[in-house]
Amino acid sequence: YIRHPSKPLYTPEPDVCHELLGHVPMFADRDFADFSQEIGLASLGASDEDILKLARCYWHSVEFGLCREGGKNKAYGAGLLSSFGELEYSCKERTEIEIHEQVGKIDGDGMPLCPEIKPWDPAVAAMQDFPITTYQPVYFLAESLQDAKLKMRRYCEMLPRPFFALYNAQTETVHIDRPVRRSMGVPEASPAG
Repeated sequence: YIRHPSKPLYTPEPDVCHELLGHVPMFADRDFADFSQEIGLASLGASDEDILKLARCYWHSVEFGLCREGGKNKAYGAGLLSSFGELEYSCKERTEIEIHEQVGKIDGDGMPLCPEIKPWDPAVAAMQDFPITTYQPVYFLAESLQDAKLKMRRYCEMLPRPFFALYNAQTETVHIDRPVRRSMGVPEASPAG
């Protein structure tokens, strides 16, 4: 799938531009790859409530995250990197007066004039709902990708789970720190057809 030419700056559905321009280059960065893996490992054994919190953290970082670089806000989220329109909207430099006057206000098309930018805090991001068909009204800003990774790791370590999972890069396996038993037997295969 590729976005419709009538709306080249934004598409609510992930397309090949999103995957190739957004996700692929970022996974070449070690801190980003580790960050993404932290979320995935934390989901193993997590409750449904915590899965929702991790999904919100993923949305506000891997998809729509910002970080500081050279004193400027830069995008690292794939949803931003693959959307020229939202990239410009989220990273545009604004004066304090512009921010004060524009945050929370909407233009004639129903789009926010200026997003709210909050410091990256996974506990806050985990509770922040988001729209999926418009530009984001709220973004989270990390000081760096390493800062985002370390804060996410600390947050994930605090989630109650029946076991702790660790990825072993040498063997390409996930190690679980204690035996895990199924609460029920092996699921039956559903009949074909």
